[in-house]
Amino acid sequence: MTSPPTVTVWNEYRHERDSDAVAEVYPNGIHTAVADGLDEQGFETRTATLDDPEHGLTPEVLDETDVLTWWGHRAHDEVRDDVVERVCDRVRDGMGLLVLHSGHYSKPFKRLMGTSCALKWRESGERERVWAVEPGHPIAAGLDESFVVPRAEMYGERFDVPAPDDLVFVSWFEGGEVFRSGCCYTRGKGRIFYFRPGHETYPIYYQEEIRRVLGNAVEWAAPTDGPTPRFERSDPAEDVDVDVE
Repeated sequence: MTSPPTVTVWNEYRHERDSDAVAEVYPNGIHTAVADGLDEQGFETRTATLDDPEHGLTPEVLDETDVLTWWGHRAHDEVRDDVVERVCDRVRDGMGLLVLHSGHYSKPFKRLMGTSCALKWRESGERERVWAVEPGHPIAAGLDESFVVPRAEMYGERFDVPAPDDLVFVSWFEGGEVFRSGCCYTRGKGRIFYFRPGHETYPIYYQEEIRRVLGNAVEWAAPTDGPTPRFERSDPAEDVDVDVE
């Protein structure tokens, strides 16, 4: 792509409106913090939330979106199935999808993975060290070999997802658990990146390394100019000496 990808940053935006503790960390919503970090890196962003008409994800919005980021937690079941299918269709057609933290249980991610996407978890504010286990991957560009998230919610294996096409990051937690925290997938023409760090009561989306990862992931997940497959009756591409009915 010659111009910066256009990003739609989606968020439930529920915790921030009914929890003083969350509002203190993200007074304008997690979506605003994520969008601000991407804006600083030169991306064109818009935001959408669960309570917007059609969750802010109309066909027109999605058609104008190169990469969609998704943060959800407690209201996954409130996302309309027709909107979920709309998002999944756009991913298969080439739109990138970044699934953040507890978005692992979101309807679009579960549908695209075809698994439960379940995991272990513990919220105790422990330290997380994120290791770049694929340092040559574009999403790891500009980072050190590892970085620390000072306070985080623990996610632990087994993470019930398909084996990723590329595993970019692995996390270690003070309690001893490890977790595949940066997973890349392809569905149709679309690229998907799941990134674990991020929680509503910790200021993780303001952290420099996290913002760098998200910017790199947007660049990686943006649509490419690859061929569009056709699913139809097909005549031979080469001359063949057979009858074709």
